[in-house]
Amino acid sequence: KHSKNYGHVVLKEGHSYPVLQERKGSYFIRVPGANPVNRWVSSSCFNNASVGSSVVEPMQQELQEPKNESTKSVESNLDSVLVLSWHNAFCEKHMNKKECKRDGSDAKNRLVLHGLWPQPRNNVYCSVNSTIKELDKQHRWGALPKLNLDNKVLALMQEYMPGYQSKLQRHEWVKHGTCYTNDPIRYFKDALTMTKKLDATVGEYLRANIGKSVKLFNIKRVAARLIDKDIANKIAMKCKGPLLSEIWISLKGQGSDISKLIKNAKTIRSNCQEAIVDAPGKFRR
Repeated sequence: KHSKNYGHVVLKEGHSYPVLQERKGSYFIRVPGANPVNRWVSSSCFNNASVGSSVVEPMQQELQEPKNESTKSVESNLDSVLVLSWHNAFCEKHMNKKECKRDGSDAKNRLVLHGLWPQPRNNVYCSVNSTIKELDKQHRWGALPKLNLDNKVLALMQEYMPGYQSKLQRHEWVKHGTCYTNDPIRYFKDALTMTKKLDATVGEYLRANIGKSVKLFNIKRVAARLIDKDIANKIAMKCKGPLLSEIWISLKGQGSDISKLIKNAKTIRSNCQEAIVDAPGKFRR
C-alpha cells in the first residue's frame, strides 16, 4: 500500500526526520521539499528506529550511493520568496520594538531579513505540533523553542536580522523554516548570506537615495547590473503608503547562490512602481 516512492526521493544521511506515525515496522515521516511531503519508510532504514521515536536519522547504507539525482530535484524544485525589510520603514509602525529603539540596533538604513518563505503561501508549519503552532499564532515568540545556531549564523543575524531581539528568528523558523529544511542553521545561513549580498548591492542604491523617491525600474536595473541580468522579473518592490517597505526575491531551489536560484524562479509582481526611501525617525512629507 505504501510502496510507491513518488519522485524517487532519497533521504539524507545526517539529517533528522520528524516521525508523524509508526506502524508495523514503518515510520510515517516528514520530508521537506518532497511531494507529497509525508512518506512511509521502513524502520530498517534508520539508526535510531525504536518505539516512541519522535525523530529518526537515516543509516549510512544505501542513502549516499549513488548521489541520487532525485535528492537534488527535491531541493532544486522548491519555490520560495526571500523577503527583506527596509528597516527604517519597518520601524515607522513598530517604534516600540527593541530593534527599533535608539540603542537597540545598528540596522537603520539597511535591508534586513524578514524571512525566507517556501511557496505556496500555505506551505507553513511543517511537522510543527499544535501547541507550538498556537504559541506562534498568538505572537508569543519568546515562548517558542530556542534555536541552536552556530557563531557564524549568529554574527550574520546580529547584523542583518535585527528582529532577533524580538525573537523573530523563532517565529520564522517555526512557520517557514520547517518547510525549507530540518536544519535551522542551514535555513538562516542561506537566508542571511543572500540578505548580505542584496544589502551590499540594492541596499547601497537605496542608501544613496534616502529621503528621495525611487522607481522599481531603477531598482531592477541596479540588481541586474550588480547581481545578475536575469533578476529583473524576479525582484519586486512592496510599499506601504508612500514608503518602500520591502524587497522580495523569487527563488527556485535551495542554497545561497542568488544567480543560480533565480534562473528558473517564478516571476514576481510589485504592488507599487515608485516609493520614497524612508530615513531614520518619523516620516514627514
